[in-house]
Amino acid sequence: MNNDEIKIAVENGHIEWQKHALERMLQRGISRDIVKSVLLSGTIIEDYPDDMPYPTALFMGWFEQKPFHVVAAFDSQSEHCFVITVYCPDLEHFEQDYKTRRKNEGQSIT
Repeated sequence: MNNDEIKIAVENGHIEWQKHALERMLQRGISRDIVKSVLLSGTIIEDYPDDMPYPTALFMGWFEQKPFHVVAAFDSQSEHCFVITVYCPDLEHFEQDYKTRRKNEGQSIT
């Protein structure tokens, strides 16, 4: 996935919020502004080009000195970004860089 395409989509307001993402954001106290900030300034730490119906990626970024992960998809035809889920990574599932999954990590975070 091209990080620049996501940034352009977000800057142009071409962002779709999936129901699951909105539910998790509400549960976790994560605002849309935080998600947008991560998508605009964060980095792709995992890429899933074969996901359907659109390629997805895991973004990692910081907001007010806290790490956040955003899973987003991108439709290159409509040039829309789809926010799939959002969470704060923890040290149970990730190394201290919050980018590297722990080897014994067996549960996914959604």
